[in-house]
Amino acid sequence: MTFRAFIFTILITGTCTLPNISFAQTVNEPKNNPAEWSRPYQPFRIAGNLYYVGTYDLGCFLITTDKGNILINTGLANSDKIIANNIRTLGFKLSDTKILLTTQAHFDHMGAMAALKKLTGAKVYVNAKDAQVMKDGGASDYALGNGKPVYTPVTPDKLLHDGDVITLGATKLAMLDHPGHTQGSCSYMLTTSEGKRTYRVLIANMPTIVTEKPFGQLPSYPTVEKDYVTTLRKMKTLKFDIWVSSHASQFGLHQKHTPGDAYDPAKFVDQAGYEKALNDLQAEFDKMVGKKK
Repeated sequence: MTFRAFIFTILITGTCTLPNISFAQTVNEPKNNPAEWSRPYQPFRIAGNLYYVGTYDLGCFLITTDKGNILINTGLANSDKIIANNIRTLGFKLSDTKILLTTQAHFDHMGAMAALKKLTGAKVYVNAKDAQVMKDGGASDYALGNGKPVYTPVTPDKLLHDGDVITLGATKLAMLDHPGHTQGSCSYMLTTSEGKRTYRVLIANMPTIVTEKPFGQLPSYPTVEKDYVTTLRKMKTLKFDIWVSSHASQFGLHQKHTPGDAYDPAKFVDQAGYEKALNDLQAEFDKMVGKKK
């Protein structure tokens, strides 16, 4: 029974019974999402202690340490079982997840955050600029918000700021503030080792444009254009060995890896692919603001 049907029943019958009503039903995740967002995908090891545990297109990443694990992004609401199963398939315990992070507070990366927080007891850390959107379930997002939650609201346990370093065991993960896509969208940088080889890894949130409105018509985010300029500039200066991102399609996962492939970190060494992706996004931004290419 929907909440609206519940109210209608009260008006018609004059009765009110609550035992089977869940107020979580007031959360309305957008429908008609790409099928690839919900399609299960075989988890695999990317490099060192970094693993892919997301769906076919929604990038979710597990970083393992001797003091517990870190999960970045949680996909849609129905991704909780997929992610939990992927973590177990890799041989890790879901209960060992100690920290939950996100690259952005949109429903396609936050959908299962509340459920996985409950399942694991992990602490949720978020860029401070996305904290309010996380707390209201996306209702106040400047581009996608409509005043109603589109995922279960989550109260963060810790607020992060640009350059903050998250430490768990021997792993150090730097949060990089990359606003624009959301006010608190961000990327993460870590170093992981495999034998004698060390890889610098970027888990990127690519600054795609999510609004069709001119930037000047977004009063709830007056610095959006300036933030895109800054983010594009900052991301172009980043140097690393391996990069992945919030969506598998953005970093060419399915061109680089097929389920069942042998472990091969070299497949994800792709600075050129990253630079092309950023150049394409720069062109998209320039078109949006009417600049000459």
